[in-house]
Amino acid sequence: MSRLFAKWYDFFMNPLEKKKFKRIRNELISKAEGNVLEIGAGTGINFPLYKGVEKVTAIEPSPHMIECSLLKTKQAVVPIEIVQASAEELPFADNTFDTVVATLVFCTIPNPEKALLELKRVCKPEGSILLFEHVKMKNRFLGYLQDWLTPAWKKVCDGCCLNRNTMELFQAHEVLINRIETYYSDLFITVEAFNKK
Repeated sequence: MSRLFAKWYDFFMNPLEKKKFKRIRNELISKAEGNVLEIGAGTGINFPLYKGVEKVTAIEPSPHMIECSLLKTKQAVVPIEIVQASAEELPFADNTFDTVVATLVFCTIPNPEKALLELKRVCKPEGSILLFEHVKMKNRFLGYLQDWLTPAWKKVCDGCCLNRNTMELFQAHEVLINRIETYYSDLFITVEAFNKK
């Protein structure tokens, strides 16, 4: 991931974050408990939102994103440990985490299926999985538009796939979905789920 993209990410996301995303993130992350793994922590935008958990281990492959996130660790009220690693190869033992959090990250993971299997491996049986993602829209025209835009979008936004159907992936791998909320005409979703093993 480029240094320039990491540097400007928060600036360009700020209008969305200030309007609705902050509330969405707050509501979702309030469900986290125990020992937490955050996948693809990016610039650390979630770090100040964690309350009442034991610890957050945040993985992020980009050294540039990690650099941008360091300031937000100081704003956190719980211990945050940042580990440079990819979601497809998590450096943790089986059944380590009570909660796994992923926000706006599955769209950029090169091999999302491998990442999901790793997520399930390190999450305890019946552990919580909390997602906030953008996905392929159900409207046929808008879904086609996402398909059409994705090749150029991936180049501009460091690999982000506008048309990834993350929910289909999770449902195919025995993740027990407890609740789904949709936003912006189902472009964005939050998911509360449990790890079925």
